[in-house]
Amino acid sequence: MIQVAIAYHSGFGHTEVLAQAVAAGVEQAGAAARLVPVAELAQVDWCTLKAADAIIFGSPTYMGNVSGPFKCFMDASVRIWGEQGWQDKLAAGFTNSASQNGDKLNTLIAMALFAAQHGMHWVSLGLLPGNNSSTGSDEDLNRLGSSLGAMAQSNADQDPALTPPQADRCTARRLGERVALAAGRWRRGVEQATL
Repeated sequence: MIQVAIAYHSGFGHTEVLAQAVAAGVEQAGAAARLVPVAELAQVDWCTLKAADAIIFGSPTYMGNVSGPFKCFMDASVRIWGEQGWQDKLAAGFTNSASQNGDKLNTLIAMALFAAQHGMHWVSLGLLPGNNSSTGSDEDLNRLGSSLGAMAQSNADQDPALTPPQADRCTARRLGERVALAAGRWRRGVEQATL
């Protein structure tokens, strides 16, 4: 069975809601999803990350970049980087901020560069932008118009039970499904190449 790990940090619970949506999408595609919180480095399940066919990274956007705890996780992966332990795994990312823009693209770029340094292959969101015409709405998938990964917006004064909105949760779910399906195709291709 395809294994997909979701390595994420959530400061106030909103990004965790997205991580759960990503996991639901992975499972909808018939793969196994494992949530790997990274806030406490001593508790990071490095074995799950090593065994995964794909790793989907998630972080809130704080001050235009990944959160401090997520950056600590990135830095703590240096031994894996030195051994190229994640070489040729698939990778993807998602982020959330209180602002509509919030410089979230920079967070996804940081994750994609991190994955590239590990020799991973980045999977984009694969959805056309939504909510960008007179007939669009806030209910559209990819309503924030991202290509590199899933973006979400959560009102700062609302509980994670209420925000991010359903459209952003569904977008995150589609990212999980896309990565799981891509990991299945990737594994079959590698297996056929070794026959």
